[in-house]
Amino acid sequence: MAAIIEVKFFNTYILKKTNAGGTNAGTGTAMWNGSFGVPSSLGGYPRTTPQFADNNNTAGNWSIEESRIRGGYNNTSTDYGAKAYLVEDKPNSSKRVNTLIYSGIFNSRTGVNNTNVFSVGEEITKSLDPANGSIQKLYAEDTNLNIFQELKVSKALIDKDAIYSAEGQGTSVTQLNLVIGQIIPYLGEYGIATNPESFAIYGYNKYFSDANKNVILRLSRSGLDEISSVGMKDYFRDELNRIKVAFSPGKIIGGWDIYTSQYIVSTQRNQQLTTGTNYNKETTLAWDEKINGWTSFFSFKPDQLFSIRNQMYTTKGGKLWLHNSNENIITQGLSNGNTINNSNITVDNLQGEIRVGDIVYGPGIIKGTFVLSVTTNPSGAVVVVNLAQSIPDNTQLNFSSLARNKFYGVNYPSNITFVFNDNAGVSKNFKTVEYEGYNGWQVNSFVSDPTGEDELNSFYSFSKDSTSTVLSYEEGLYTSGLNTLRAGFNRKENKYYAYLKNSSLPVAGEVHFGDQMTGIKGFYAVVTMSTDNTTDYGGEKQLFQVGTEYIINNGYY
Repeated sequence: MAAIIEVKFFNTYILKKTNAGGTNAGTGTAMWNGSFGVPSSLGGYPRTTPQFADNNNTAGNWSIEESRIRGGYNNTSTDYGAKAYLVEDKPNSSKRVNTLIYSGIFNSRTGVNNTNVFSVGEEITKSLDPANGSIQKLYAEDTNLNIFQELKVSKALIDKDAIYSAEGQGTSVTQLNLVIGQIIPYLGEYGIATNPESFAIYGYNKYFSDANKNVILRLSRSGLDEISSVGMKDYFRDELNRIKVAFSPGKIIGGWDIYTSQYIVSTQRNQQLTTGTNYNKETTLAWDEKINGWTSFFSFKPDQLFSIRNQMYTTKGGKLWLHNSNENIITQGLSNGNTINNSNITVDNLQGEIRVGDIVYGPGIIKGTFVLSVTTNPSGAVVVVNLAQSIPDNTQLNFSSLARNKFYGVNYPSNITFVFNDNAGVSKNFKTVEYEGYNGWQVNSFVSDPTGEDELNSFYSFSKDSTSTVLSYEEGLYTSGLNTLRAGFNRKENKYYAYLKNSSLPVAGEVHFGDQMTGIKGFYAVVTMSTDNTTDYGGEKQLFQVGTEYIINNGYY
């Protein structure tokens, strides 16, 4: 029921109280710092704070306030106040993805800080062509600002704007001090797509990707160049095309490795859209300006990549990792109890810290043993290694942190793939393979070029000659009676050589095939070599050159 209340103050208005807490609208304590409310005897609802509580009126949440200070006649009245920089009565927000905006100046010497001042009374915006997409990356150098849009790369003058004479002379007629001057696009229809994380810079060269064009680019004094077309055009065409998925794109992480002076780019597909085998495939590459080409694949996929003080760092899973480190930390300990054909080793009397990926060596330890996981406890640690083995109690164990090709605690082998294609128009029989370098290399595959297609069971297929794995000098060692023999590479005059044994399947018309013959038949051969799992595991393995001996097949020239 409504109540008629006589108010003796002028210019009053009604406010609504808000109850704090309680399950019902009328319970709890009123949040109020003003009126004492209207007495309940008049039908009003008083202020329901503890000192003026009225249990009969806890349901009330309305009150009257005065618009004038202390309710006095002609006293100062409350108001909305001035609306600063109001352009529209109903301003609506808008996203101008192709526009730059700048604030007031910041001067630490004079104490001027206007970085939060954006005056609409001044021209503080600079727009680029919206047809080239949103602005993804800005990079300032000297007096130029490089602007990377999705489909275009431009530069703008900073704090200067030159107006030249009508004759086109180099001397300027006048100089105008503008924050952002004329915008000049670089030649070429390239942008940075939506992958600003691929950007890296060293000296004057800037590197980035354009997933829309499936290319990797370099911006230098000569303009934009496609460095992905230098021997890797097909690879980046396919790989970047898999990254550019509309509803769930992957990432292209780029950075400069100041230690090796290389641009590192890692293409990482969306893991949810990729099978485990393809996701773990090496897709991190290095570009070297000294040879103007791509040098190597790497087995790591960083979350971020950057260089500080002549060292390259990456982040992975919230951890910081140093690359190209030659530091070797040795941790020692004793095995606790007998380990019998097991990969779990209990270690105590630790002197240092055991890390994932550490190389393990000691009496009776199988070569190539490294740490997969570590669980510490007050007395020591339980270490899980990659190879099951038997270790007696109180065996001295050493854990070495220095291992090449160890990324994020995981050890990887080095491998290289190349082609033997001497005298390309001649059919050959490759008899041997030899190399100069360090001990510990093996041949994983030695495969000839495919023959023409043949029909078999309504399917057409190619046939190739191939060989079994050629074991390394150390892994191929075996004894026969009192004789020591090599099943893979042998060594002579500091060169490692091996005969090739055919392991291919029979093809129609062949009389001798497979292990009945030696050598690989073909016009050329594709060879893959890698480091083994035992020889100086984690140590340095140099490879200088690889060669082969072949004979020309009869009837083919």
